[in-house]
Amino acid sequence: KTNAQQQQQQRLRGTADGPPSLPTDASASAKLLRVPASRRALVFCSLYRTMAEYELKIACMGAGYVGGPTMAVVAKQCPNIKVTVVDISEKQIGAWNSDKLPIYEPGLLEVVQEARGRNLFFSTNIDEALIEADIIFISVNTPTKTQGIGAGRAANIKNCELCARKIAEVATTDKIVVEKSTVPVRTAAAIRRVLASNDKGLNFQVLNNPEFLAEGTAIDDLMAPARVLIGGETTAAGNAAVEKLVSVYANWVPREQIITTNLWSSELSKLVANAFLAQRVSSINSISALCEATQADVQEISRAIGSDPRLGSPPLPPPAGVGGGPSPKENPHP
Repeated sequence: KTNAQQQQQQRLRGTADGPPSLPTDASASAKLLRVPASRRALVFCSLYRTMAEYELKIACMGAGYVGGPTMAVVAKQCPNIKVTVVDISEKQIGAWNSDKLPIYEPGLLEVVQEARGRNLFFSTNIDEALIEADIIFISVNTPTKTQGIGAGRAANIKNCELCARKIAEVATTDKIVVEKSTVPVRTAAAIRRVLASNDKGLNFQVLNNPEFLAEGTAIDDLMAPARVLIGGETTAAGNAAVEKLVSVYANWVPREQIITTNLWSSELSKLVANAFLAQRVSSINSISALCEATQADVQEISRAIGSDPRLGSPPLPPPAGVGGGPSPKENPHP
């Protein structure tokens, strides 16, 4: 076979990067008929989806614990939105394209299987996904600094900045860029500065949309979230970008549970939520020691104080050690 024939056949079969692409030459029908009969219906369905206009296209940079499950649920709940998760790791993307996912969460495999190949794709072709996307999520690791100012305490946002540079480099149209990673306050300003350095005259709106996932209940947390928080600039363009992202979540989340704020309030709210959770867990553990000395029942105390609306509901569970925490990436230390 000639190289042209091999390339055309590969386009018809499709790859792990996405569905088959539509032939544009006059002999398209004849070439489609060369596809084995067992795959012809699938190819035609894929080509139909390729021709159909998605209402919106989303790309997510980072196929980890947050990016993968979040985008899978978005794709499941929004079949009219194309969602592409990209990563530099071929091994990671290969796992997402199989039934042996790189992470385990109850219900995750079923969600991925329902949407994958329909409007959910996992790819290492980062440039292509970024170019076609209307909204780009940055969901990369922000590890604790190991050197310099804040070593051992502060988050390293280098990966977020690298993502911003990549977006500025390859984008050909205006984009909405969403921080999904847990980041220090004012990280959006750093991302905005990097994006503004593009020499193509493009405009980017930076939003913050933190995740509130707990290990073991991530899919439930995404399918029925207590709240969705979105922060953006308090300008006409910023408000429009916020509403665009609100419209995505509104496909399955009641509007009253979608909270919109300015950028800095959203970034700080995530950190404060983590701090409050840690304080509550630490407090009930301390009370457990006091109960042992006084013969009180910690379960009964938890119920009594947890039913006070000023302290929050549901009642506080008395875990063993530091339990009930957020996603694994946010609890790296034992």
